[in-house]
Amino acid sequence: MPDSFSLCRFLLLPLFVLGVCAVKSQTVTCTHPSVRREWRKLTHPERAEWIAAINCLAKLPHTDALTPSIDPSISNIPPVNTSSSYWDDIVYVHMDLNTKIHYTGLFFPFHRFYVNAIETAMKERCGYTGAFPYWDWSIDAHDVENSPIFHESNPISGLGGWGDPAKDIQVQDGGFRHLEVAYPIPHILRRNFTLQPFLSLGGLPMFTNLTQYANESFTPEKVREMVDWTPGDFVGFQVSMEQAEGPHASVHLIIGGDLAGQCPAGSPPTCVPGPTFSANEPMFFLHHAMVDKVWFDWQNKDPASFWAYKGGSMENLTSLQALKDYPNGMPPELMLNPSASQLDSTIPADGMFPEVTIRDVMNTTGGRLCYVYE
Repeated sequence: MPDSFSLCRFLLLPLFVLGVCAVKSQTVTCTHPSVRREWRKLTHPERAEWIAAINCLAKLPHTDALTPSIDPSISNIPPVNTSSSYWDDIVYVHMDLNTKIHYTGLFFPFHRFYVNAIETAMKERCGYTGAFPYWDWSIDAHDVENSPIFHESNPISGLGGWGDPAKDIQVQDGGFRHLEVAYPIPHILRRNFTLQPFLSLGGLPMFTNLTQYANESFTPEKVREMVDWTPGDFVGFQVSMEQAEGPHASVHLIIGGDLAGQCPAGSPPTCVPGPTFSANEPMFFLHHAMVDKVWFDWQNKDPASFWAYKGGSMENLTSLQALKDYPNGMPPELMLNPSASQLDSTIPADGMFPEVTIRDVMNTTGGRLCYVYE
């Protein structure tokens, strides 16, 4: 289990000013949106196809298109491994941009874009034909450890179970038992069920309930509270999802291993645990599809919420008061210039995917997207 600094690094990212630019927004006609379904509603062949497409990306070579944009002294990540895979390149985008996309106004838009970009890569590079699924973690909140999700040992259609503590918590079964990832060092995918990940955060002022069980934050009741959040209050809605002991972080940390950003055995002292390489875990994308679904449901519940958006471009997590004052980023606001709409700010992609604007991803059946949730 990570130490206090490790978990703090996951949730309390360093202060960073987000450079803001813009690209021309282009729309597409969405006449037949794909329908995203919960993982358990997929047939076994559909699950197998999704897993095969992820493994396919992990077999493709590194692309020189990947262009890190953040000073390594800020991102605290290793340099690009040119011997790694295309899957690792996808992960590296999240690693590099981690200080831009958490606790700023880019949290929801970036991750919506990121999941869609992975789906596109699966289709274009690996022949995936399905809609992207999501994992409704609220279904499993009462007993995550024993959820059927983590007892799918089928080597073709199963997500696999918990890692073996005797083997550095490496996953031993399911379709990702051989998934080797490059960051922070080469290793097999890792998971480690951790019910009380906040216990080691004693003394940190922003954590007020260190004994909280992580699953308490993503129950069906908590999801309903988020979907029912005050119409039009985007900042408050984001806080309800991204707060330190909230659903987003709790799901990461309860799964442990790569999803929690725990350094694998043999990592150098320079390995900084945290959110950077959490995208190693394919369930990262099922998790963030659910995060996106909650946003989608909130947007579509009330017209005042559909285009609601506000966010700063600078993290300020230096104190509990700072987080209260700037819960989703300090000024400067995400905008091209003082007279431009925030929605026209660019979502960074480190050269891996065509850059889009926040406006492009606000509507899942317009802009650059074409999907709905079941």
